[in-house]
Amino acid sequence: MEIVICKTREEASKLAAKAIIDQVKAKPKSVLGLATGSTPVLMYKELGKAVKAKKVSFREVKSWNLDEYYGLAPTHDQSYRYFMNENLFKFIDINIKNTHVLNGLAKDPVKECKAYEAAIKRAGGIDLQVLGIGSDGHIAFNEPGTSLASRTSVVYLTPSTIKDNARLFFKGKMDEVPTRALSMGVGTICEAKKIILLAFGEGKQDAVKGMVEGGVSQFCTASALQMHPDAWVYCDEAAAKKLKLKYYYAWRSATKLGL
Repeated sequence: MEIVICKTREEASKLAAKAIIDQVKAKPKSVLGLATGSTPVLMYKELGKAVKAKKVSFREVKSWNLDEYYGLAPTHDQSYRYFMNENLFKFIDINIKNTHVLNGLAKDPVKECKAYEAAIKRAGGIDLQVLGIGSDGHIAFNEPGTSLASRTSVVYLTPSTIKDNARLFFKGKMDEVPTRALSMGVGTICEAKKIILLAFGEGKQDAVKGMVEGGVSQFCTASALQMHPDAWVYCDEAAAKKLKLKYYYAWRSATKLGL
């Protein structure tokens, strides 16, 4: 695991966007795993700028999103499909038919999850997976206690996640946040060839500390990334504040990136 510590979230977002751009340039038919939430928005804006400037093209790229609320239609303004359309897809030249988000209205959600896994495998697997991290150390909707070998499935959201997401997506109205979601599992995520995780702000200090320097445990599902051969964490100084070896991580990643 490589830890890239930047002064600001803007700087970290630009470096993370560059990693995606480099991936797509090297392999135009890349398969990307994408995430929602406030954390990747700045990075997605950088990708939009790069496409507008004709520095990269996503015409041949395929994408699979991490998760979706169960019970929300793709057109619902709080669905993750809607979020992706509004924050990334309409700003890049990707073929919308090549973008995939779990169906929150699937009549058989278990079947939907299995089909999603199968589709990713048919595409050759995820080349680069984007992640955020919850304040309790979870990735996607894999709450603490989730098996690190878990696959895409129906999951039940904890009160803390519902509270966090109410703030981000539902204008603070907790009673409007679905209590279930469809989510890639930890095992599914860790099969990606490369992973980049973004973490910003003081509220993510404990999560980043647990992910990077804690033991590998189902109680911090992001800690599974310690075992991944090519995982990169892009964070600002605020999120990295509690890391014991933060100066070493910063030196090592800067050396590898030529910064």
